[in-house]
Amino acid sequence: MLVLDRAEFFVVGYAVRTSNAAEADPARALLPALWGRASQPGAFAHVPGRMDENLYAVLTDYESDHRGAYTQIVGVAVTSPAAIPENLVAVRVPAARCLRLSARGPMPQALLDTWAEVWKHTESGGSPARSFTTDVEIHHEEGADLYLAIR
Repeated sequence: MLVLDRAEFFVVGYAVRTSNAAEADPARALLPALWGRASQPGAFAHVPGRMDENLYAVLTDYESDHRGAYTQIVGVAVTSPAAIPENLVAVRVPAARCLRLSARGPMPQALLDTWAEVWKHTESGGSPARSFTTDVEIHHEEGADLYLAIR
């Protein structure tokens, strides 16, 4: 885990409110459908001001910690959220001190393994502690990088 400063940016995409407990139950899981929608070819072609071709997952509005509800937005980074296409939301990802982890290998298993490492760090009281404000996954050709806000 690497500690670094994350700059502020904006993401426009689709959103759901969920929890890790809900996602563990296939009958209640919302993230597979969210990712299926966001991963469709051309899903964000109509979004103006895209910064790159990566997919971003923003985890925010935490109810408490990793056991509570949170909102996940999957979309694209934009220079400005001024022109949000219909049915999409915009979220400001604030600048923050973060832990960065990288998920490499076959997806989604590499990402699940990385999140298991994060939860182990959190459960054990690892330092630095997560702040549960706004976390980000950046998905690219090599895998995904996680930026977890810390106190």
